[in-house]
Amino acid sequence: MKKKLSLMLCLVIMVLTMTACGTDPASVDYFGVSYDELQNTMVQNVEALASITDEDREGVYNYGSEPIINLLDTWDATVADLGTYETLGEFSVDKAQSTVTTEQIVNFSGREVVVTFVYTYDYEAEQLALTDANVDLVYTLGEQMAKAGMNTLMGMGTVFLVLILISLIISCFKVIPYLQDKMANRGVKETAENAVVTQIEQKEEQQQLTDDLELVAVITAAIAAGTGASADSFVVRSIHRR
Repeated sequence: MKKKLSLMLCLVIMVLTMTACGTDPASVDYFGVSYDELQNTMVQNVEALASITDEDREGVYNYGSEPIINLLDTWDATVADLGTYETLGEFSVDKAQSTVTTEQIVNFSGREVVVTFVYTYDYEAEQLALTDANVDLVYTLGEQMAKAGMNTLMGMGTVFLVLILISLIISCFKVIPYLQDKMANRGVKETAENAVVTQIEQKEEQQQLTDDLELVAVITAAIAAGTGASADSFVVRSIHRR
């Protein structure tokens, strides 16, 4: 019984999906705007772009909205090397939640471009508002595949570069203990060298002191022999070496 219900439910969903796919876009209500009105708006804007003058362009930059200015900029950048404007191609409308997107194919002597308008329904004003507009090239299947392949290569290349960087960082972990041991041994070696130097300096000071005492004894004995006085009566204040 459960299998039959599941099968019936699947059939109903398939029928509804096929019905939705077969809906005539001209009969859909686009938030109070008809299919023909959206198409006429697109046609008027494309024809205005195709015949725009420098004076009109200046007026758009001075008083036009941000989407229209963006439309003009992308139009100039896209169609600059495509030859002359010929005819309009296919027009399509897509409605999704509170957004309506219209696309118009425009034929040039060089290749095709697509003009896209994006409308968002303003619930406060209860009307559609143009939120984005742009122009782009219509890419062939081969160009799309080449672009996708390039993006894939760039993504894979980025992943491999990151992996190589991680491998280098991990390999550095083996070198760090070696450097630490080397620095520690260097510190021990410097300490030992300093200790040896200190011992040598102490021995030299002791040897110098011994030599001074011997010199004092010799001088004292000589003075005592020359004067006949006792050596205990002499006091050596200082010794100056020359």
